[in-house]
Amino acid sequence: MNYTLDAQGKKLGRVASEAASLLNGKRSVSFARNTVADVKVTIINTSKAAFDIKKLKEKEYVTFTGFRGGLFTETLEHLIARKGTKEVFEKAIYRMLPSNSLRKIIMKNLTITE
Repeated sequence: MNYTLDAQGKKLGRVASEAASLLNGKRSVSFARNTVADVKVTIINTSKAAFDIKKLKEKEYVTFTGFRGGLFTETLEHLIARKGTKEVFEKAIYRMLPSNSLRKIIMKNLTITE
């Protein structure tokens, strides 16, 4: 199945949760947690999505390298300026999927355009 989601005027979390649910295969009759669903999801108009000004300033993405002094934080506004809205949607959907060995395979079924 191929699904197309339009992000124009919609919030990041609403679109991301719907895409994660579709990628998991929750809408299919033959849903099983241990298999990758035969579903392709395309998200269009991500650059026209609605972001709150407060969230742009206060939402932080934290990464840790594992070494001392390796804790890095980046705001949503800076991430959009650096990588674009495509990266923001990918991170949101990636973190909504179950953290098992199928997550990378499921993410290959996602296409995002700005």
